Amino acid sequence: MEYTNLGRTGLKVSRLCLGTMNFGRTTSEREAFAIMDRALEEGITYFDTANVYGGPDQRGLTEEIVGHWFALGEGRRESVVLATKVYNPMDEPADGPNDTQGLSAYKIRRSLHRSLKRLKTDHIEIYQMHHVDPTVSWDELWGVFQPIVDSGTVDYIGSSNFGARHLCYAQAAAAKRNFLGLVSEQHKFSLMCRAPELELLPAAEDLGIGVICWSPLFGGMLSGHTDLPKPGSRTAEAVSHITEAQHQQLEAYAALCDEIGVSQPLVALAWILTHKPVVAPIIGPRTMEHLTSALGVFDVKLSQEILDKLDEIFPGPGGPAPEAYAW
Repeated sequence: MEYTNLGRTGLKVSRLCLGTMNFGRTTSEREAFAIMDRALEEGITYFDTANVYGGPDQRGLTEEIVGHWFALGEGRRESVVLATKVYNPMDEPADGPNDTQGLSAYKIRRSLHRSLKRLKTDHIEIYQMHHVDPTVSWDELWGVFQPIVDSGTVDYIGSSNFGARHLCYAQAAAAKRNFLGLVSEQHKFSLMCRAPELELLPAAEDLGIGVICWSPLFGGMLSGHTDLPKPGSRTAEAVSHITEAQHQQLEAYAALCDEIGVSQPLVALAWILTHKPVVAPIIGPRTMEHLTSALGVFDVKLSQEILDKLDEIFPGPGGPAPEAYAW
């Protein structure tokens, strides 16, 4: 396993992040326990979850499963850099009209308390805003997050699905408070989704914010699986929107991976790791096989020739903005 700093912090995290979204939804608690044990054995110390994970009728279940695993002891909690999220509604009757999507101080405090209870822990390393809430000011956000960090309940604050401008707004407001601000941004990024190269990645690098990539296999399209996806799965959703041009790209990609003798998922993950300021892709295994197959990514070294061929198959935006379109 390889490790790196999370953005400009001194916190070391593994360069693969274990995503837990499938736990409780398609992966049983028993299998989830086995996956987390194996991940830790292999040196994956960075675990990501969210309060809403578990499914529409069982939100919070994934955090509960992770909490049950922590409760087994033997250093599990102490060995993990834990990240969870807040934003989505949780069907909490006591909150009434405030149980909606968003990031009010009211919601953040209550959501944090409930996540801690489900996770059976007294602290979270990285507490992340799951989406942007344009109705809430940064005065309110840093006003609630800074005391949480000062108290030791949370070590760092991160974001997810923010734009480059949001990162800039956040850090400018944090600087006025002499606060560290954001240390990480989770963002959709893959060979088939390269728009972040225009603004998000350059801004994050300039600001010292580490980027964690979700959907690195583009909903399974870069996995090389030929079996039909289950209805309602992310892969099924991706397949339903795929174009003929994308089909041709995937065929060319499969041929290139066959030519170099490396599986499609490993090439996709290795490509992501070549980008700054990427910290780690999130792998979201449903089975033990999915986990173990990703572990070989650090044995894959993509030559410049292969990187050039990938650019030919999946043309990016041409670099950062505005050079990509205005030079």
